[in-house]
Amino acid sequence: MTVLDTTAEPQGWADKITNGPGGYGGVEADEQWAAEVRRLVEQRNATLLAHNYQVPAIQDIADHVGDSLALSRIAAEAPEDVIVFCGVHFMAETAKILSPDKTVLIPDQRAGCSLADSITAEDLRAWKDEFPDAVVVSYVNTTAAVKALTDVCCTSSNAVEVVASIPADRDVLFCPDQFLGAHVRRVTGRKNLHVWAGECHVHAGINGDELAAQARSHPDAELFVHPECGCATSALYLAGEGAVPDDRVKILSTGGMLDAARETRARQVLVATEIGMLHQLRRAAPDVDFRAVNDRASCTYMKMITPAALLRCLREGADEVHVDPETARLARASVQRMIAIGQPGGGE
Repeated sequence: MTVLDTTAEPQGWADKITNGPGGYGGVEADEQWAAEVRRLVEQRNATLLAHNYQVPAIQDIADHVGDSLALSRIAAEAPEDVIVFCGVHFMAETAKILSPDKTVLIPDQRAGCSLADSITAEDLRAWKDEFPDAVVVSYVNTTAAVKALTDVCCTSSNAVEVVASIPADRDVLFCPDQFLGAHVRRVTGRKNLHVWAGECHVHAGINGDELAAQARSHPDAELFVHPECGCATSALYLAGEGAVPDDRVKILSTGGMLDAARETRARQVLVATEIGMLHQLRRAAPDVDFRAVNDRASCTYMKMITPAALLRCLREGADEVHVDPETARLARASVQRMIAIGQPGGGE
């Protein structure tokens, strides 16, 4: 770990930072904070990565903003020795898996993920025992231990392609997201796709009734819907019933949403995903009115990466992320198999 010369730091930063169950606080994301973050990033020889669901101030200060897999791949190619991952814990683990020789830091190691926590390595082992000849496909939104027991990973943008690449006579165990799994089953028509009943609590909370009400209130808007959302099936139903023109309903990963934002001719877009995504969408297409389907869809874990947490991380070299070398080797193989299939693009 790089030893920092802290003599140039403004006095009192450490005294300002508070620590509570919701994360670190006490520091305002002002120009002085931004200058200090960038100074420490350079001094620590670090690359600063921020997920699309981070607060705007964190996104704006980062070297790279994107989804978890894209950021992890950037981390692997970056020349810097230290990766600071502003996201949730499984994302920082993935960066460590793909960059085993680099130091990976997360500003608050308590930033977990309800989706990743919905299946454990023990759960997956027991499921595999029920279907010993099945191929395990795991979403990248899983822990390193689950990835290590996985045959091939997938993202929300390539899950259909990954499953379609598996021989039709092989059972497939798809985990952990039930809504993404339902989307894959719907698109592929595969009957031997077994789906784990996990979910992201934020995406699951964006329901079909809300989507239908918003679509009725904004009849000319396009719909950008993340496949993890509980309303994804409702969106397709609305299109099928003619309530919303079929070409206005787009089931998209976060990376896919950005691509679609740059290409849309709509003046208004309803967005069904975590609200942090709106910041990047508005930057990508400032003339489009992007509105959240559910403006309460905020991930408390993502928001634990606060300005204070980032400053503490850079000053103290905390919190470092470790992955057992053998677990990392097996997990890396499942990610690399996905990349070999193609279209690894957007992480989630």
